Amino acid sequence: MRGRDLDHPFRGVNVPAGTDPDLEALCSALHTRLPDDAFVCGVTAALLHGLPLPRGLDSERTVHVAVPSPRPAPTGRGIRGHSVRVDPRDVQRRGTFWISTAARTFCELSAVLELPRLVAVGDYIVYRHSPLASLAAITDAAARYPRGAGAATLRAAVPLIDGGSESPPESMLRVIAVTAGIPGLVANEWIRTSSGHNYRGDLVVRSRKVVIEYQSRFHESPVDFRKDMTRISRLEADGWVVIQVNADDLDDPGELLARISRVLASRPLAD
Repeated sequence: MRGRDLDHPFRGVNVPAGTDPDLEALCSALHTRLPDDAFVCGVTAALLHGLPLPRGLDSERTVHVAVPSPRPAPTGRGIRGHSVRVDPRDVQRRGTFWISTAARTFCELSAVLELPRLVAVGDYIVYRHSPLASLAAITDAAARYPRGAGAATLRAAVPLIDGGSESPPESMLRVIAVTAGIPGLVANEWIRTSSGHNYRGDLVVRSRKVVIEYQSRFHESPVDFRKDMTRISRLEADGWVVIQVNADDLDDPGELLARISRVLASRPLAD
């Protein structure tokens, strides 16, 4: 067992040397030395569910694993153990091991993510085209989830979840703007132009004819780029102002909000 042909990612767990098992394989290997009611949770569960995490967490290799309290938390090399209260509805089978459901994983992430990023995770989970769970499931899981670190963030995040968001940065932009209390702001609002075209704005203040949009389209095809130019031109021809926001802007939300406020203050009330 001490031979060079074996690696030992966890105490008592052996894998062939040099195989560099992926996260799911690590969890399967770890399961062989854990209690039957142990389950993968937190950041590890988020990665296995494919949830969007910020840089640093998106490559986490320490396995977060929990057991129902009052059983003591698992310990050992490569493990971050937790002892938690858990409802059987909040875990599911994944291959050979148990894992937090996507809805419970959202709740667990409230302890490590700020509000905009947590809402982005919720939006991803309930995304209308490929939901991992329903908003009702998240709401129910949050109601069962024990109070602790991140409780206030979790309570604030659930009402902000929107399955229409197209990307995590778009979600973050929406949360930054909505929580700033910009009056008349509506997310995912449809606008019909005088030319008869319908466009959905990420964030729309109809009373000032202002659209706020996260712009990631510069990396799309030339055809998409031209379509986007035409869309903005048609909106501007009808008197709309389009504020385009990129990833750099989200790094300084205070300056971004001040910029949006200046544009809104300069606009007359629409008829």
